[in-house]
This record gives sequence, structure tokens and C-alpha cells, in this order.
Amino acid sequence: MVTNTSGKKKTAIARATIHEGQGRVRVNSRPVELVEPELARLKMLEPFRIAGDDLRDDVDIDVTVEGGGVMGQADATRTAIARGLVEHTSDAELRDAFMEFDRSLLVNDVRQSESKKWGGPGARARYQKSYR
Repeated sequence: MVTNTSGKKKTAIARATIHEGQGRVRVNSRPVELVEPELARLKMLEPFRIAGDDLRDDVDIDVTVEGGGVMGQADATRTAIARGLVEHTSDAELRDAFMEFDRSLLVNDVRQSESKKWGGPGARARYQKSYR
């Protein structure tokens, strides 16, 4: 059985394909163990720490991620993997464990950065003015 899922964070989009296998996790055709920085790798593997490594040994996961920055891609990948594991196993307890740990494991973070407007250096900040 093959399961396809996706995850989003800011402008990063991750698409994960999960099928029976020997525990290989690949991100953009590279083993997840080679992902740098280490903080991003740990974030990507978070779903396995909650679900248990015995579940990882039963599935192969291929993730394609694009857009955004390093940590945005890591968050999107983590959401795609967690959703895929829940869908692949059809396990309500696993879903509840993910939700209890962190809701963003199963729900996309829809927040986007606000665009810059005229009259200031950023989205909300305005240039200062002096009357003297």
C-alpha cells in the first residue's frame, strides 16, 4: 500500500510517499542522515521519536521538498511524514499522540509573512519624522 501526503510551512511544500520497506527515509533523494544542519534533521525525525523506531523499520519514506528556507522545509517535511504515518497505519492512538505532542505535526502552519507596504522599512514599521 502506497500513501501520499503533503505538509506546508511558510512557502515550503513537502510531498511524502510512504510504502512498505526497510526503514529508509530519503529527503530529495538523499538519506535523511545526511541532512544539515543537525537541528533540521532532528526536527524531520521527530514523528519517529513519538511513534517509536519499530514503526520506522517497516516503511520506506521518500520526501520531495521545495521552497522556503532550511527550517521551513524541515517543518514541512515533519508534517508530511507524521501525516503519512497516521494515514498508512490507520492508527487513532498514534494520531492522538501526535496531536498531544504538537498540533503542527498533523496540521499545516498557514501563517505567511506580511508583505511590505510603502511609507516604511517593513510591513508595519513607519519611517520616523521630526518637526524640528
